[in-house]
Amino acid sequence: MKIRALDVSEANSYIKRILINDPILCSLKIKGEISNFKVHSSGNVYLSLKDQNSKINCVIFRNDYDKSLNLENGTKIIANGYISVYEREGSYQLYIKHIEVAGIGNLYIEFNKLKEKLQKEGLFDYQYKKPIPKIPKSIGVVTSPTGAVIRDIINVTKRRYPKVHIKLYPVKVQGQGSKEEICEGIRFFNEVHPVDTIIVGRGGGSIEDLWSFNEEEVARCVFESKIPIISAVGHEIDFTICDFVADMRAPTPSAAAEIATPSLEDLHFKLDNIQTRMNKSLSNIVEYDEQKLKYTFKRINTILNDYIINDKIIELDKITEKINLNIENKIEKESMNLRNLGSLLHNLSPLKTLDRGYSIINKDDVVVNSVLKISENDEIEVILSDGSLDCTVNKINKKEV
Repeated sequence: MKIRALDVSEANSYIKRILINDPILCSLKIKGEISNFKVHSSGNVYLSLKDQNSKINCVIFRNDYDKSLNLENGTKIIANGYISVYEREGSYQLYIKHIEVAGIGNLYIEFNKLKEKLQKEGLFDYQYKKPIPKIPKSIGVVTSPTGAVIRDIINVTKRRYPKVHIKLYPVKVQGQGSKEEICEGIRFFNEVHPVDTIIVGRGGGSIEDLWSFNEEEVARCVFESKIPIISAVGHEIDFTICDFVADMRAPTPSAAAEIATPSLEDLHFKLDNIQTRMNKSLSNIVEYDEQKLKYTFKRINTILNDYIINDKIIELDKITEKINLNIENKIEKESMNLRNLGSLLHNLSPLKTLDRGYSIINKDDVVVNSVLKISENDEIEVILSDGSLDCTVNKINKKEV
């Protein structure tokens, strides 16, 4: 069979169809190190993947390029795409559809993408962090009821501050439905059964195990909580999105319990110290006020003695002298009036009438002023100016005087 000569474009087009229809080359993963990295003005990315012995040219169209990966020369990646021919140049290359940074994986990429997104929105900003109550009455814990987390929290709080009430909202901390339950627990303590502080946490594990605490839904629920939240997810080296959004991050659940509760011994020590300082301060204040009061009284006495009292004593003497003089004049005047009244009363007195020869007749200690009040043989008393007479009525003569 004799085949005609093909044009260059026909040859390249034929090769392209073969490559695209190849079951391996149509969906290929290639691992290598980036070199010749360049972002074109169109948004498309051109690069080469190389290993110790070879390299392959690659293209990433702008719709498939994820800027959050921060790709650069030297980055080791796993590229997923298809092999095809750029017909104009007659060169084959890898058209990349998806990239994983080698040694990190997709979850870490998603973690960084969500972290960057929420950070730009301000969910990590310090201005939104709520203070953790220093002496809480109750603490809500959102975690697994069977894990070591709740036991560690209870043990630490009993040792440090046994007066606090621990309230558990049991949830799944990994797997399907865990993020919804975690959010329900946070909302429960905010809306149904309020507490002073919420601890959200679980024990350590892989990034897959901790992933529920990297979910955007959980992050936003933590941010919207009106109650301060302490995040205690994993071990000290583990970080989750929940840690960045929470009001406080604890390296372990035990540390979260220590952050959430005061030490009763420390409180007693501080109270004793405060009492001592207050007593000393009050003593100093009282002593200072005593000295100030003594000095004030001393100055008042000096002023009173030197100015006011001496002047008032002289003024009082003058007033007393004037009052005494007025009293004497008043007494003299009233005495004279009394003597005049006495003389006048004496002139009008019945005794004065008796001196002129008149007398007063009493019958049974009643003055008799009419013969009609006396009968013959009545015993009467006749009062004169110098004595009295006991008499018996012998005869009564009625006549007009």
